[in-house]
Amino acid sequence: MAAPAANDREIANMFVFFSELLGRNVYASTNRVVGRLADLKMRLGEPFPKVTSLVFRRRFGKLMELPWEEVTAINGSRIHLRDAAAERACLVRAATTGELLLRDELLDKQVVDTGGAKIERVNDLHFLINHGELRLVHVDVGLRGIVRRLGWLRSVDGATNWLFAYQLPDKLISWKYVQPLSGDPSLKNLKLNVTIRRLSDIHPSDLADILEELDCHRRDMLLHSLDVSAAADAIEEMETKAAVSLMEDVSEKEASDIIREMEPDEAADLLDDLPDERKETLISSIETEKRRELEELLSYREGTAGSLMTSEPITIGTAATTGEAMDLIRSLAADRELIYYVYVLDADGALVGVVNLRSILAHSSSTPVAGVMTPNPIAVRVEDDVEDVAAIFKKYNFMSVPVVDEQRRLKGLVTWRDAFEAVVPEFAQK
Repeated sequence: MAAPAANDREIANMFVFFSELLGRNVYASTNRVVGRLADLKMRLGEPFPKVTSLVFRRRFGKLMELPWEEVTAINGSRIHLRDAAAERACLVRAATTGELLLRDELLDKQVVDTGGAKIERVNDLHFLINHGELRLVHVDVGLRGIVRRLGWLRSVDGATNWLFAYQLPDKLISWKYVQPLSGDPSLKNLKLNVTIRRLSDIHPSDLADILEELDCHRRDMLLHSLDVSAAADAIEEMETKAAVSLMEDVSEKEASDIIREMEPDEAADLLDDLPDERKETLISSIETEKRRELEELLSYREGTAGSLMTSEPITIGTAATTGEAMDLIRSLAADRELIYYVYVLDADGALVGVVNLRSILAHSSSTPVAGVMTPNPIAVRVEDDVEDVAAIFKKYNFMSVPVVDEQRRLKGLVTWRDAFEAVVPEFAQK
């Protein structure tokens, strides 16, 4: 952009919103209107990328494109071009890799706001005019952006100031924190706000909320950006219908990888809700040990302790010491959802005692587990009703209850959360 005229100098370095530019008349140097601004094209790669082209619509309806360097000034409702620039315009080109057509590909699109762990919509864009360049500096995700685009801002500001001495605030996110989720141009529609944390650092419940709010296409893109462990944690927290839909949409390999990472009871519940053909395909693709574990969980009747249990208790023999128990806890801690108890088994695998973490820490490492354990711990049978299981939690305030078969062999655990979610559905987050 050439040096501005005297009446344009005040805007040589200023901010302007996209909604204030769209629809402006584009003038040739002779003050002849050649069209109206329809879009702007930007190349990605910089923290505050500059606009590279403007797209204007001629009076006869054709969309034409010019390099931004052909613009000499923005004055009031006018955008001025260099001499004969309009004659050099060409039909608008599709955006290439690394480019965005801002109106078509960014405005009104969804942004994953990781700071608030929710979905925001891009209502407007905020530019800086600086020494002839137009650079994108913010996206506007607030209500004020919508009002501005509707052309109601002056009226709404007047009304709210008069009635409440209040003005709708801007809600701007710096563009340097909004980048395409993937380098693949086919995935560039979903933008990611990383102002505070990476997506994988968001709490699984918040990430589940994000996945549920997105449409199928964007949800798949977001899922592909996560590591398998984060994806599995989020799917465990999703509503059943949304989780089933997602698992039906992803590839068999992706679904199998996610199932492997999920807690066994959560994986079994999800598999049980999938169509039979999909369920059998996924189960058959999982390694033998994990498959047997899932098949056993799936074999229990719904509404029983067996259907709720996770099959990953920490167990130790009667001859072990508290030091050995502590070493075992350390080695398994990364793969266990809850670690409050270590269950003591005899040589036949029958449950004979339980020792809690506090007792292990309170005694020297050479203390025999048999000397500090609670013998014959309270347990439930695999066919016990969930109401009976919940009653045990209510009475004894346990964090988890062991599940045994008729020979008192330990089969798994029911956590207090799973029990209460079963009897009080409103308690569940899913």
